[in-house]
Amino acid sequence: MPIDWPHAPVHRLDSRGIYMVTAATLHKDHLFAEASRLTLLEHGLLSLAKHYQWQLEAWAVFPNHYHFVARRPDETVSLKKLLTHLHANSARELNRLDGQIGRSVWFNFWDTKITNERSYLARLNYVHQNPVKHGLVAKANQYHWCSAAWFERTVSPAMVKTIYSFKTDQLNIHDDF
Repeated sequence: MPIDWPHAPVHRLDSRGIYMVTAATLHKDHLFAEASRLTLLEHGLLSLAKHYQWQLEAWAVFPNHYHFVARRPDETVSLKKLLTHLHANSARELNRLDGQIGRSVWFNFWDTKITNERSYLARLNYVHQNPVKHGLVAKANQYHWCSAAWFERTVSPAMVKTIYSFKTDQLNIHDDF
């Protein structure tokens, strides 16, 4: 049995399943603070998830971090390739915009393979409610760079109510931004 290194996130990305991912900018700098930059990051995530055949089920992007929950269907490219591509593309574009060629943008990412339904539903709620947690909006569906509004439009009201009822305070998520 492998021993986990306690000072860095463990990346077990080769198994099929559902994952929650959190990534942070270096030094938690608010490099994506403008609407156009948040849109750049969100569009990059959405297009690369589609390209690599990962089904996004919830996402939220912020000036210094992002979260998403994604499902990996059979026979697709690894999550690590998607994240490497997303981080490289977004860093290059941000550095071009700022005239900061070669600047490190991303610090690290943390992934969790979700193994049970309660954990899955709680994480969906966590990602959707994260803009509210950070005090950016009063209701999650008001934040433009989050899947909450899309989620509320595409699933039944009963499903929205169920998922939004799940407690998130016990989740171990790297979100001390």
